[in-house]
Amino acid sequence: MLAALRKAARETIRLSRDEKGLSTIEYAMGTLAAAALAAVLYMVVNSSAVTDAIQNIITDALSNTPG
Repeated sequence: MLAALRKAARETIRLSRDEKGLSTIEYAMGTLAAAALAAVLYMVVNSSAVTDAIQNIITDALSNTPG
């Protein structure tokens, strides 16, 4: 019984160290996170508050005279 448990533990450790396909999952998660961030940024930048703020900043910058 103990020998079988040790063998199962060794096999579990061996399989957990096998990193085949790990980089594929990492790339997929990174791509998903980047797409989610891009969607959030797009929504924020296109909101009326941000658009108005950017427009006010540009208007102020162009209408100010050196003083």
